[in-house]
Amino acid sequence: MNPGDRIRVTHAGVENEGVLMPSSTADHLVLKLDGGYNIGIDRDDATVDVLETDVYDVGDEDKPDDDGVSEIEFDDDLPTVSLISTGGTIASTVDYRTGAVTAQFTAEDVLRAVPELAGRANYRGRVVANILSENMDPSIWQQLARAVHEEIEAGADGVVVMHGTDTMQYSASVLSFMLDTPVPIVFTGSQRSADRPSSDNVMNAVCAVEAAKHDCAEVLLCMHASASDEQCALHRGTRVRKNHTSRRDAFETVGNRPLATVDYADARDDGADGETADAFDFNREYAERGAVDLALADDLDPEVELVKFTPGMDPAAWDYLDDKAGVIIEGTGLGHVHTDLIPRIEALVDDGTVVAMTSQCLEGRVCDRVYDTGRDLLDAGVVEAGDTLPGTAKVKLMWALANRDDPAAAMERSLAGEITEESQPWR
Repeated sequence: MNPGDRIRVTHAGVENEGVLMPSSTADHLVLKLDGGYNIGIDRDDATVDVLETDVYDVGDEDKPDDDGVSEIEFDDDLPTVSLISTGGTIASTVDYRTGAVTAQFTAEDVLRAVPELAGRANYRGRVVANILSENMDPSIWQQLARAVHEEIEAGADGVVVMHGTDTMQYSASVLSFMLDTPVPIVFTGSQRSADRPSSDNVMNAVCAVEAAKHDCAEVLLCMHASASDEQCALHRGTRVRKNHTSRRDAFETVGNRPLATVDYADARDDGADGETADAFDFNREYAERGAVDLALADDLDPEVELVKFTPGMDPAAWDYLDDKAGVIIEGTGLGHVHTDLIPRIEALVDDGTVVAMTSQCLEGRVCDRVYDTGRDLLDAGVVEAGDTLPGTAKVKLMWALANRDDPAAAMERSLAGEITEESQPWR
């Protein structure tokens, strides 16, 4: 009986079935249940039946040697997927001295930690950063975009970016504007580290690699679609938001269903032979592989701020915006702020600052033509950003200021699927 075997354990009259995981003590068995959660079982008086050996189907040549090094041989029949690591929980472990999660694994460590990736593709590993995602900034976004561009230019058939979940939506959004890509670029992460119970790193990594082999050549975000280990959701990079602090299905496509779902069972079984698994269910059309030529526009203007209006806020709190090149306002409802703030906003516009309006509401688009406050905001020079998510609007304006002659006009148009098509009544 070895880690990776599927076993049935009976203890104290309770029967559990799952995959045997490595254990830190000789006194307990660690069992990963089919729902994704890990349980510990006292070995004393436990009856164990081995149902299947080595369910991950990792060949001997791909298993770690005595030094913990994984040797994965190149196979001409397999596509090449570049794994780019920026840190985050998917590439983390627990520091048992402090109990904190620390980002310390390289991309190669992830391959060793997720043996199910073996045989699905040829891999190239690359580390752009080794940070927790709250430390992400525009300069690292630029490094990441350049690294992805170089990997695709070197022949990668797809790219998987391993990233912390807290700011992954920002990075996926900004790369959507910075890169024209002929191959899939798939962001993934995990809510729970590999050595914690119910880690989601394996399923997310497998589905992300399968998505990187698919024909959907967009910037995508791949995470659990539900709390169970059944499906991952593929979200378009500019329309996704993290809506829960800790659930495994924390990410949602705002205003619509995900672009697609990936059935984990099909991806795990069918994708292990190197072919694209018949596991994808797309809800909408997508950009196909090879439809555009690879291009990089990596200039960003970091002098953009996202501010949230709240009732009773002091207009003087906005004084720090005077030197900003762009401001995104997260307004109420259709895109409103207190009327006392409108002169302050008008002064910003007069000084050359691009000011764009988004909404605090999760669904719907701004429309400043309905009420007097909205009309006054338009007269002050505010640009409507449609239903662009506030975080997406921030990185879009950073990009537009550096790459477009008329960045204000760019904020009103969809450049990378960030503004959904407005429904119109039939006439």
